[in-house]
Amino acid sequence: MVTIGNHVLASRTILAPMAGVTDRPFRQLCKRLGAGMTVSEMVTSDTSLWHTRKSQLRLPHEDEPTPKSVQIAGSIPEMMAEAARQNFLLGAEIIDINMGCPAKKVCKRAAGSALLKDEVLVEDILCAVVNAVPVPVTLKIRTGWDTESRNAVQIARIAENSGIQAIAVHGRTRACRFKGDAEYDTIAEVVASVDIPVFANGDIRSPEQARLVLEHTGADAVMIGRGAQGNPWLFREINHYLETGTLLAAPTTEERISVISEHLQAIHEHYGDYLGTRIARKHIGWYVDSLPSGETFRKYFNLLDTPSQQQQSLKLFLTRQEEWDTAA
Repeated sequence: MVTIGNHVLASRTILAPMAGVTDRPFRQLCKRLGAGMTVSEMVTSDTSLWHTRKSQLRLPHEDEPTPKSVQIAGSIPEMMAEAARQNFLLGAEIIDINMGCPAKKVCKRAAGSALLKDEVLVEDILCAVVNAVPVPVTLKIRTGWDTESRNAVQIARIAENSGIQAIAVHGRTRACRFKGDAEYDTIAEVVASVDIPVFANGDIRSPEQARLVLEHTGADAVMIGRGAQGNPWLFREINHYLETGTLLAAPTTEERISVISEHLQAIHEHYGDYLGTRIARKHIGWYVDSLPSGETFRKYFNLLDTPSQQQQSLKLFLTRQEEWDTAA
């Protein structure tokens, strides 16, 4: 059983926050398919920018699956504290702090994983946010800025002493970005150094890998990022494997059609026709990536610009690929 404050997670699998990916439709889907918790896309701590459409789509939390975890990003303690307060007022039940994003546009503002270089500032931010809200605060980090300065253990101890109630560790440095294999030894060191829950993140794409990571690191749960793109069934498959030691059957063709179609419809409803058809392209691309003719269909799908065209072509492709090839 994994707990964050007074929240008990339904499973040991968590959807990682990913900018441009873990929007509300995807979070709701992953929760329905077994994720014990989902974490929102990061929201800037600069509340003066919250009037943009991107922020407006990310900010309402009333329809989120419980526990409602919202990630904030920034580098100024006072602004981070205010962003936490405002998100709490909007319904957030957990505030997550981003110190793991490797993106240049985030790091150049001394936010995201760039914060790992300044342990004093890390402590100031964590204390400010923890003291600002009456809900649990969690932290996501990498193992360090680069391979010469892995300081995840020190950051984890600072986090625990600052009142952070859980920490997720991506098994790469910022310099590694997403290249090479994730290293789990540092995560194991973090687990051994603190008494708060630790979530292992990085390269978890199968039930077998999830169990190996949990056994190797001693982590309380696994956090799934890119492995869930195009495969939201991974959460229930991991849950089943951890509980029974047996592999769950892959989703049937009928279920795949139903789930992907419902996800596509939810994207259209959330974003509207114009933006929704464009956001849908990357998700559908992930779904069909490993299927026969998937790359050909992805290119065709990316040219469609209405919800009805997307729905019709998707169902045709998933049910009768030969007929779709002729129609395309």
